[in-house]
This record gives sequence, C-alpha cells and structure tokens, in this order.
Amino acid sequence: MSSIRQALLLSSSNCHGYSMLEFAKQEISSILKKNNVKQLLFIPYAQNDFDTYTSKIKEVIDPWGFEVSGIHAYPDPANAVMSTRAIFVGGGNTFLLLKRLYENNLVELIRNRVAEGNLIYIGSSAGTNVATKSIHTTNDMPIIYPPSFDAIRIVPFNINPHYIESADPETHKGETRDQRINEYLEMSHASPVLGLKEGSLLHVNGDSLALRGVAGAVLFRKL
Repeated sequence: MSSIRQALLLSSSNCHGYSMLEFAKQEISSILKKNNVKQLLFIPYAQNDFDTYTSKIKEVIDPWGFEVSGIHAYPDPANAVMSTRAIFVGGGNTFLLLKRLYENNLVELIRNRVAEGNLIYIGSSAGTNVATKSIHTTNDMPIIYPPSFDAIRIVPFNINPHYIESADPETHKGETRDQRINEYLEMSHASPVLGLKEGSLLHVNGDSLALRGVAGAVLFRKL
C-alpha cells in the first residue's frame, strides 16, 4: 500500500541571507494551504524556554495566514497532537527533544498519524533529526539521555542537518563532518545518511521525496 505521509524536513530555521524560515516560506505555506490547515501546533521541546521559542515562531508564521500555538499550552500533549492536522517540531538539542517526546508518549502517536495521512509533519534541525530512523547522526551534544535513539521514522534513513562540506585539508587538520558520518556508516545498524546543507529541505509526499530550498544535500551510503 502506498504511503500518504506528508512532511517537510528542514536543515534549519535560519539560513544566511534570509530571515527566519524565509527560505522555506513557500513550501510551508503551500503544504498547509493545500490541506486546508489554518492552525499549526508548535513543539518547542528541544529548548527549555517554551514560551519565548513559540513566540518567535508565531511572530514569523502567523503573518503568513496561519495560527501557531505551543503544545505546552495544552494540559494533555497527546490529545493536542490528536486534535491537530499539522505540527512543527522546532530545533535545539536533539537528545532533549526526543526524551520529551517519549515522556509525553508522542513518538508512536506522531508516527502513526503521519503514516495514516492525518498529520502533516514539519521539522527543523533537531525536529528533522527525530523524524528519521534514529538520532545517531545529530550534531548535538548528549546532554541528557532519551530512553532510545530510535526516532519517529517518517523516513527510513538518517539525516544530518546543518551539513557542511569537508574543510580544506591543507588548512584544517581536525575532524570533518564526512568522517563522523562515515564512522556511523561502519556500524551494523547504520542506514544511509542525507547530509542537508543549510537552506535545504526534504519534501516528503507519500512515497516521493524531493529536495527543495536554496542549497543542496549529499547522500552517504555504506561502501
């Protein structure tokens, strides 16, 4: 059976030369309008100041014609997700985000609702990491322990947001992003990794995947 999932997975909310989320405005507006979505539930769990983070996103997206509310304003997070047609999972620390998603019993709920075509998923940075198979390829520090590195699995591979091409080997003698991703690919449990450059996003429409935005991406596979 073909998938009817819909998602936008952004490398980040900020991109050089653009205001916050500006590079993704057309994609976000289009997917919401196409599905007659007026309200967007924001999940700020990757950061600790929920109110301030939600206000930042609200200031950007509300003028586009949508109404943003934070999941923390609802007494029952799971019921809030069940009652909405679209969520936006923001960036910050991926480990903290996934831990809070598990604590609020949202991982499986989001996975199922997206797979059934009942929930549009928009993620940025950490919000993109948790939409993939696992958070093994996040750039973040493990400041807290989620119960598992297994994530929502909207896509069956991993993403590395904020991907940066390898530095000049003549001037940079330290580690590179490519080295870290290839170390992951040496593991038996590893999946392909899509390195999303700043300003790029992955549009998931059923079984179709399209790279959009103003940058590009690099696909890493096991050798």
